[in-house]
This record gives sequence, C-alpha cells and structure tokens, in this order.
Amino acid sequence: MDLSKIRENFEPKPVGELKSQNIIKRHPANPILTYKDVPYISALVFNPGVCKLKDRYIMVFRNDYGSFEEKRIDGTNLGLALSKDGIKWKVKPEPLHFTLNEKDFIRVYDPRLVTIEEKIYMTFAVDTWHGIRAGIAKTEDFEQFEIIDLSTPDNRNIVLFPEKVNSMYVRLERPFPVYGRLGLERFDIWISFSPDLRYWGDSKLLLAVEDVLFANIKIGPGAPPIKTDSGWLVIFHAVDIDSSRGKNGWEEKWTKRYTAGVMLLDLKNPTKVLGLCKEPLIVPEEKYETSDGFRNNVVFPTGAILEGDELKIYYGAADTVICLATTKVEDLVSTCEEF
Repeated sequence: MDLSKIRENFEPKPVGELKSQNIIKRHPANPILTYKDVPYISALVFNPGVCKLKDRYIMVFRNDYGSFEEKRIDGTNLGLALSKDGIKWKVKPEPLHFTLNEKDFIRVYDPRLVTIEEKIYMTFAVDTWHGIRAGIAKTEDFEQFEIIDLSTPDNRNIVLFPEKVNSMYVRLERPFPVYGRLGLERFDIWISFSPDLRYWGDSKLLLAVEDVLFANIKIGPGAPPIKTDSGWLVIFHAVDIDSSRGKNGWEEKWTKRYTAGVMLLDLKNPTKVLGLCKEPLIVPEEKYETSDGFRNNVVFPTGAILEGDELKIYYGAADTVICLATTKVEDLVSTCEEF
C-alpha cells in the first residue's frame, strides 16, 4: 500500500472564489444577537439551536465568556433566549445550569434543538479529557435535563430528525477519524438509527467531502432536517482550507472558510441522497461574517424554522455573533440537482 499516494488524494486543493445564492436574504437586523445582549459575562455568542413551540421561539446558544475587547476567552457555557418573532431576542438573566456528571468533563457547546412528538430535545458537543463526545438530552423547561445518550469519542455535530422514519429515530453526525485519514482533517456526514434515542446503529456514510465541490477538508450536519413534500431538506456546513490565508481573527493564523450547503434526502429512506446543490447556499460575505470576529470567514448554520413557505436559517457568524437568513423552501428544493 502506497500511503504517500493515498495521502496525496486527501490533500486539500484550493476551492477558489465562492458566493452566496441569490435566493438567500440576510435579515437587515443582522447580527440578531451579540455579546452585548447577554446580561452576564460574555465575549462571543454563536452556533444557536432554535425551535418554535406554539407562538414562542426558543434559542439555546453557545456563550464563550471572557472579554471581547481584550480578545480573551475564559470558558464556555450555554445561554437561553426567547422571542416572539424569531428576530428580537431576550436573553435569560443566567446561563443554563447544564453540566454532566462525567469525571473527565470539560465543557458543553454547539447545541441544536428539535421537537419530536411535542418533546424538546437538545443535542450538543462535549469536550472531555478522553476525546470529544456528542450528546442527546431531553427537557421540558430548560431547567432540568435528562441525559439520554453520550457517544464514544470522537463524534460531533449530531442533529436529530424531527420525527421517526420507519418507526426509528434518525440522526446525522460527523465522526472525525483522524488516525484513519493519515492524520489529516477530512471528515464526512454519516447517518444512524435508533429505536429509543439511546442505542444507535445501522450507521452509513451519507455524504462525503469529495461529493461537495466547495469543500476540501470536511463537511458536517448543520440544522435539524426540514420535512417537505419533496424530501428531507438538510442544511449542512462545508469547510475549505487555503494556506494563503493569513491572520483572520484573534489567532495568529486562520486559513479555513466555513460555508453552508443544502441537500435533499428521501422521505422514506433518508440514507438516499436525492439531490445536492453544487454551489454553496451561504458564503461569508458581510462584514459580520468576514471581519472583526474571533474566526473570520465563518458561516455555521445550526437552526432552521419552517413557517409556511419561508425557511428561517439561524447561523453563527465569524464564531462571534448570531445571524438570520431567509429563503423560500421551494427555491431550496429546486437548487438540489439529482445526486
């Protein structure tokens, strides 16, 4: 086996210039949530999970606290915000009291929210001293949480489908097998099934990096899938790297760019990709996405709410603020070419 040739196939090739699709409309109030809106210590707010119950919007967001002005991060917790219109948000006075009784626990971050049979579920990433795990919790009031499942390392970006398919719960996930990829960062989207949200299996590769023309190192689930007559709409994130990029944020060097893409899965067999948009859906272009942030050139979609024919897409921008974009769901479906 010639490992050098295998590694050569994995080495990222520059993607080049990209632009957002004209069907995407960024909200004029963007960013809709910043650290200045948080009534406790905060430096960066991003990657929100969002759901809607009756006439109320609920958001759980990642809060990296420290000092924005001093470009300092001291830790991470989760914040809770409510809204009547999905645009103007009121943050609760304290962070969520959410932790894990694991002796190697470090922090929880990057939540996603979904309702299944009128019950609220939150998926999240967990840093531990033995690797990154993905978790599923259930809550009724965002005060008490029942931990249902924690994956083995290393897994992340878990999103749940909003209903069972063929009597099984379904989730998308993004394991990251560094050892199996010769030490390179090259990760794909997988799909798994469960009878009870606790025991997961029948896992399959759903979409690979090489399937996405605007990614060259990794892709991953974004917002929970949206059910349409044409199939399950999945908003995902895609990452390309370019060594010519320099200091794009607080760190000495940040050479990645995060964009948003969309694919369509079969309603009855979600392991089947019906369509994929060959171009990115949202590309970092606005100032709040490309500059003055912790990590610039980042659009990271983590929430989607369908209202009539309009889809609200919530995303983190520059790992610093929370933004909103809208589009017509039929336009999204039409962009997905046969896979």
